[in-house]
Amino acid sequence: MKAPFGRLVSLSHVHDPATTPLFPGDPEFRTDIAATVANDGYYLRYIQQGEHTGTHWGAPIHFHADGLAADELDIEDLLLPAVKIDVRDRCERDRGYAITVADIEEWETKHGRIADGSAVIAWTGWDIKWGTPEFIGTTETGAKQPGFAVATMEWLLRTGRLGRRGALGIDTFGPDLGSDDTYAVSKLLYREHRISLECLANLAALPVTGAWVLVGGALYRGGSGSPATIFALINDTPG
Repeated sequence: MKAPFGRLVSLSHVHDPATTPLFPGDPEFRTDIAATVANDGYYLRYIQQGEHTGTHWGAPIHFHADGLAADELDIEDLLLPAVKIDVRDRCERDRGYAITVADIEEWETKHGRIADGSAVIAWTGWDIKWGTPEFIGTTETGAKQPGFAVATMEWLLRTGRLGRRGALGIDTFGPDLGSDDTYAVSKLLYREHRISLECLANLAALPVTGAWVLVGGALYRGGSGSPATIFALINDTPG
């Protein structure tokens, strides 16, 4: 049976302790075999990882003690219209590039106003660095990563483009600049029902407009988010 929305694309990396980069200070990611077909009649592994390991999403409680936890969000918070903003050329020249309001306005000049309550996804080019030292940064490049400028986040909120149920998405560890250890953008984002989609993959397959993102992953009680398979629902069929 053909899907009514056209096609489905995964925006998630495969979770693998051998290749998944870890944010500095995050818990170890490991897998242990708990049962085998030969010994137990079935195969089972014990997976140990942080809630924000690999491709993942974050809930408001991640940065606000009184914020909503993963299990307290509404199902509508996890299905959002998406737009993709391509800033790869800028980030290639500057690992610490801060996405500006001008970048968003330039995008809107070409594609129209971002609908309120959207998932605004930045394509920095970091997705192709996955599994390499360049994703985190070498001693030569430092641990910087691009992200959204605080002024840009404030503008997205002030103008309503993120609404109460929107999201920021990015192919790096998160929406903050790698040089910002205060996580100012994240603290602004995680208000109301807004979420963050991080370490996204396969963004070349995500259209600039017209897609929706569906956020999967376990709903841990009291959780700050979850490792996830994030899907793009794309309707690019004629008519």
